[in-house]
Amino acid sequence: MKINCHGLTMRFGNKTALENVSLELCPGSLIGLIGPNGAGKSTLMNQLATLKKPTAGDILLDGESIVKKPNLMRKVLGYLPQSVPVYPNLSASEFLFYIASAKGIRPADAKKQIAQLLAQFHLSDVGNRPLAAFSGGMRQRVGLSAALLGDPQIIIADEPSTGLDPEERVGLRNLLSELSKERIVLLSTHIVSDIEAVAGQILLLQKGRLVYDGSPENLLHAAEGRVWEYTLPQGSLPLETAVISSLVQTANGIRVREVADHVTQSANAVTATLEDACLAVLKAGA
Repeated sequence: MKINCHGLTMRFGNKTALENVSLELCPGSLIGLIGPNGAGKSTLMNQLATLKKPTAGDILLDGESIVKKPNLMRKVLGYLPQSVPVYPNLSASEFLFYIASAKGIRPADAKKQIAQLLAQFHLSDVGNRPLAAFSGGMRQRVGLSAALLGDPQIIIADEPSTGLDPEERVGLRNLLSELSKERIVLLSTHIVSDIEAVAGQILLLQKGRLVYDGSPENLLHAAEGRVWEYTLPQGSLPLETAVISSLVQTANGIRVREVADHVTQSANAVTATLEDACLAVLKAGA
């Protein structure tokens, strides 16, 4: 299975949300989609999920256009939107049975899958409670369960870690990483640590343009020699124009981590993290 995007463009009046985006998605490893707010991540995922048609360009699933034939994608897709739509008066189990019916899953199979998913996401004890009583994180887990019903071969998750605690985020990351070995799994996030250890392909969007498509290793090379650490006195702050990846308060002052070709302070060059590398590429493309 393979997805090919050719020249995807999306315009809303005078605003361009995506511009000439071309890429290829295959099974084998998790694909991380990264970019600041407004970069076009949700627009791209909505097009892949056949919720929006591009203004220009095409999306091919194994050589056939899902823009012209959206059901080709919908039959194999598990989609988790950024905001999980739920029916507050339904229980988690009732909601999942509703989604299973919409996906055409037989009742006996749906019952088995729902029990497994509720257990997997630690929801078995609350499966009969109305969704109106669920926290945001619990609803997110219900949404993940709904996306995975029917064993989809393509999984698209838009900011799936929203509302999850650190332990749940690790569990989700490991689950999607395991699923990606035999499926296409695309995960959008602004929390780079969610994918740092598991992504095999990184897509980096900025202002609607695809500015990087490749491995994490090659992305890290882009930041070599461009990441610095230095300490500022308490109460001081870096220049507003500086590209800062972290600020940490210590007994000696504020430890600053900056992405730049050169810095004016006395600083030490340090090994780049994936977040540093993303900032370096975004800075270069600004």
